[in-house]
Amino acid sequence: MASIKLILRTHQADQTGHSPLYIRIIKDRKTKFITAGVKLKENEWDEVKQKVKKNHPNSARMNASLSQKIADAEAQVADMERKIKTVSIKKLKEAIKGKEVPNFFKYAEARCEKIKGSVSYGTYKNYTLYIKKFEKYVGTRDVYFDDITVSVLKDYMAHMGNVLKNGATTQRYSVMILAIMFKEAIKEDIIPEYMYPFSKLTLKKDTEKRVFLNKEQIEKLTNLDLKEGKKADLWRDLFIFSIYAGGLRFSDVIELQYSNYNEEEQRIKKVIRKTGRLHQFKIGKVAIDILNKYIKKDVQHDDYIFPIITDKKMYNTNEETRYFISSRENHSANFQLNRMGTMLKLPFSLSFHLSRHSFATNALNNGMRIEHVSKLMDHTNISTTQIYAKIISEELDKAVDNYIY
Repeated sequence: MASIKLILRTHQADQTGHSPLYIRIIKDRKTKFITAGVKLKENEWDEVKQKVKKNHPNSARMNASLSQKIADAEAQVADMERKIKTVSIKKLKEAIKGKEVPNFFKYAEARCEKIKGSVSYGTYKNYTLYIKKFEKYVGTRDVYFDDITVSVLKDYMAHMGNVLKNGATTQRYSVMILAIMFKEAIKEDIIPEYMYPFSKLTLKKDTEKRVFLNKEQIEKLTNLDLKEGKKADLWRDLFIFSIYAGGLRFSDVIELQYSNYNEEEQRIKKVIRKTGRLHQFKIGKVAIDILNKYIKKDVQHDDYIFPIITDKKMYNTNEETRYFISSRENHSANFQLNRMGTMLKLPFSLSFHLSRHSFATNALNNGMRIEHVSKLMDHTNISTTQIYAKIISEELDKAVDNYIY
């Protein structure tokens, strides 16, 4: 026989000292909580009498409402236990809740499908993957919004760190996706604001230092003996091109079309995939030489310059196809670049994105104004570019420590 009782969860008190009141169900030594839709201060609740004290202005009305909820809950439990002798505590909770609080995973998945057309496919994919990751952790889809408490989230973060070996940034992002779903449900008035448990969490980022290739390392990579015409040689060319073409991101490099390059003005003009902004800038000799190596005659205006996207029609089918092709090629590029980095005995793993870091740090080192670097990288905020300026300062400090006594 299940037992039902009202519990004021004082450990979930908000900044005003109000705590949520829950209906607690215990069956077979297992416990579930269901929100009663009420928040009270600790001195307004009588635990023994299971009533709101008279010092609360609406005590009579609230007690009547709570009594009805308990009566309804007890009736639901009795009915379920009569019909199903081995009914689980989860089923009891579902029967009591009715439609009051939705299933978290059903809502989150529906929400992801709803926003699919308004965000990039990569963002949509990340949302669904991180929600599936949480579902795998809890081991069931039978989870409601009010099941996801501060303690559940802290346990999840501990699991990610200790078992999955996720860093602080991955843990932070994993939890933030869940928080987004809560915020959306609150906006839609599906759940009350006090159910939001994330404000009591401390989400940290990894103190990861951005690495880059210096001028000497870029020269060594450029002169590395690779078989011309092979995939490794192609990825090396695209990596170097990015360094000398304003740190263009991987997707923008492989999607560079003949229509994006003005040969007479030596200028690139294209819409950046990540930001959706039209970006244009002049490129230098190294980048031009690499382009000339791959530019062909008698081509269509919308053909791709670099021979990565071989099936233009398939690539342009839809955003999902573009995402998978781009991801596959990015994996191929990083595999080859990492091998090159090992050959050069670099003190870090070489990946395509480091071309962007390498452009920024070398441009600043060569005296380019930070505003110009920010513009070339198409940063929304110059504070993002200032991260690279800080790296330069750290390198300068290191040089002083090493060479000035």
